[in-house]
Amino acid sequence: MDIRVGTASWTDPTLIKSKRFYPPGCNSAEARLRFYSSQFPLVEVDSSYYSMPSGSNSVLWVERTPPGFTFNIKAFRLFTGHQTPRDMFPKDMQPALPQNGKKNLYYKDMPEEFRAELWRRYFEAIAPLADAGKLGAVHFQFAPWVTSGPDGRAHVEHCADVMADRFLMAVEFRNRSWFDNAHADSTLAFERDRKLVNVIVDEPQGSANSIPAVWEVTNPALALVRLHGRNHETWNIKGATAASDRFNYDYQNDELSKLAVRIREIAGIVAQTHVVFNNNMEDQGQRNARTLIEILDQQSGGVTRT
Repeated sequence: MDIRVGTASWTDPTLIKSKRFYPPGCNSAEARLRFYSSQFPLVEVDSSYYSMPSGSNSVLWVERTPPGFTFNIKAFRLFTGHQTPRDMFPKDMQPALPQNGKKNLYYKDMPEEFRAELWRRYFEAIAPLADAGKLGAVHFQFAPWVTSGPDGRAHVEHCADVMADRFLMAVEFRNRSWFDNAHADSTLAFERDRKLVNVIVDEPQGSANSIPAVWEVTNPALALVRLHGRNHETWNIKGATAASDRFNYDYQNDELSKLAVRIREIAGIVAQTHVVFNNNMEDQGQRNARTLIEILDQQSGGVTRT
């Protein structure tokens, strides 16, 4: 089994401030990535959701990580249907943005040629990772208002068309309509038909922007498990100033042991399995990732390490 465990981001401010993961003197961007990649074989890049990724950063990430290290990279927020502040677009493109009086813009607001240029730049920026064999999946976390209805499905189809034959596309929905009783089977069939990786989530349940953990493989190349924590009180917290406020959860060993059983089961039917801890308050994700690796090692001895 090829199971790779890591965390979402290695630069969260609360992680650095906690001083419990990085050793003394590990203060630069280069030193932190080199240390992180000596501890885990996988990381998820979240900064590419907030603003367009940089090709120069991709080159540095390749140089600063060992052979076999894997980056999963999130899709830019505009592509996933989220509201996008004007200052999050590339500076040279900002003067050409639609002048519609809106502070935030959406994909539908963009002229076709503007969209095409953003996609081109995005692909160009992550190409160094792919060329070095260090790109795992491009992770599309669609907005909660992207439903399984005709408009939502059409947008996901459009993204799949643009991504086709370029990079592996993983899909995480944030609207429960995709996996309700009426749509779960058709959603999985759609993902299989388009070779999209179904993202298996562990997250608080009961709200419209929560989906259940669907332990199904839709692309034999990869299974992707994302662990958001189980903190119901903070899942839809208002006024959060950082993602760590929302995903503040420390998995207990018994919870990780139960998850490990499911992870091993799914890993038995795919080429590779990625497990990403997105609980990012201080060093929660890193500690939980290390514990999960130990549990998986105890169960099977088959966890991929750097």
